[in-house]
Amino acid sequence: MNLYKDIVITKNRATAKSYAKINLTLDVLGKLPNGYHEVKMIMQSINLFDLVIVDKVPHGIHISTNCKFIPRNDKNIAYKAAKLFFEKTAIAGGAKILIHKNIPVSAGLAGGSGNAAAVLCALNILYNMPLGDEIYDIALSLGADVPYCIDGGTCLAEGIGEKLTQLSPLPQFPVVLVKPPISISTAEIYKKIDLLDTPLHPDTDKALCAIENGDFDTLFKTMKNVMEEVTKKICPEIEEISETMYRLDARVSLMSGSGPTVYGIFEDEYSAKKAYDVLSKKYQQTFFAHILN
Repeated sequence: MNLYKDIVITKNRATAKSYAKINLTLDVLGKLPNGYHEVKMIMQSINLFDLVIVDKVPHGIHISTNCKFIPRNDKNIAYKAAKLFFEKTAIAGGAKILIHKNIPVSAGLAGGSGNAAAVLCALNILYNMPLGDEIYDIALSLGADVPYCIDGGTCLAEGIGEKLTQLSPLPQFPVVLVKPPISISTAEIYKKIDLLDTPLHPDTDKALCAIENGDFDTLFKTMKNVMEEVTKKICPEIEEISETMYRLDARVSLMSGSGPTVYGIFEDEYSAKKAYDVLSKKYQQTFFAHILN
């Protein structure tokens, strides 16, 4: 899965799907001297997406969106992506950007990062591909998840998120996601992890072997998110939702990113749809999706 492959061009307009991601594992290895955190995590695209429409205009950057929770000015990461594109390429031009949000905001699903990646790729196509691999450097300056959102798929991310290794794709398992009615500050979760004496680290190497061997029983048993023990102290519903997922036959249930979204991976459509029906009665932001290759 690569963002470029999904972008549709019609005259001076690029229409892109920016996909959500879930974390199959997430480990924080420590804090670096520059203040960033070193991570090792396996990320996976799912087919829940925002629609990002970018029009080529003579000048200026204009943002519109159906979501009242995200800014329409230079505070928006998509705006920042467009601004950096024009600065780095020295192109005199502009962009009109419409973001139709489906991915919940501040949810641990890289919704904003995906929007930024979509804008970068859309502008690169509209302006005749002035950026090569340096697009990943620009993406990283916007956020640790943004380079991954360009390539997507099943991927190991290391360093601060910029060292990406594509992995063997997973089957298109059905996925049910629930975002409790609370927003989480990623920065605050990192601060709390720094204070933990013995965080519960995942065995990412074991998970990597399981993926390469197609051993999904072992993968599901190995999946862990080091941030979950911190975030669920702020939002106890995380544990309740996860327990419900398991009770409804999820093969695995885990928090994504810094949360608070909880997802369950299911063996079959019937079980997943049953879980969706049960959870959607209690949680407004409940979603049904699939693993995306």
